[in-house]
Amino acid sequence: MESSTPFERLWAPWRMPWIRESSDGVSECFICDAIHAAQEEDRERLLLYRGEEALIIMNRYPYSNGHMMVAPRRHLSDPRQLTPAEFAEVGLLTQLGLSALEAVMHPHGFNIGWNIGRISGAGLEQHLHQHIVPRWSGDTNFMPVVGGTKVISQDLWETYDELKVALETLKI
Repeated sequence: MESSTPFERLWAPWRMPWIRESSDGVSECFICDAIHAAQEEDRERLLLYRGEEALIIMNRYPYSNGHMMVAPRRHLSDPRQLTPAEFAEVGLLTQLGLSALEAVMHPHGFNIGWNIGRISGAGLEQHLHQHIVPRWSGDTNFMPVVGGTKVISQDLWETYDELKVALETLKI
């Protein structure tokens, strides 16, 4: 029988649905699904804010606590396809998202970026979206480096509820 050290195997079973969706080559657009769903389903779909041209939605498989995305409502894959109004609202909602994250979570910094195409790391390459990832000093520790596992310190739904309240009180 093989012996193992305490952190030789770390389990993250919540990732299996994403792995299965990603590996079968067929994936639905969860952003479009959220847009077209009734507003009563926003929490279930993690949709935080609906704008005229764009929206803010949380990442169901976050890199860190509070990881959100800003996406145009229109289903497109290249930022050069954005109208000036869409581009402007994506920018405004990025500012709004940063303010909400700062008010609720007090991060020390942020990573903001687009992953264009699968080779760049896009998990959903057919619907353009910009990531806003809050960061804290020391948030890269042995878990992701050695164990290949992220530790999210707050329940996803609790984070959603706190950010939703902050977004409702902030002004664009």
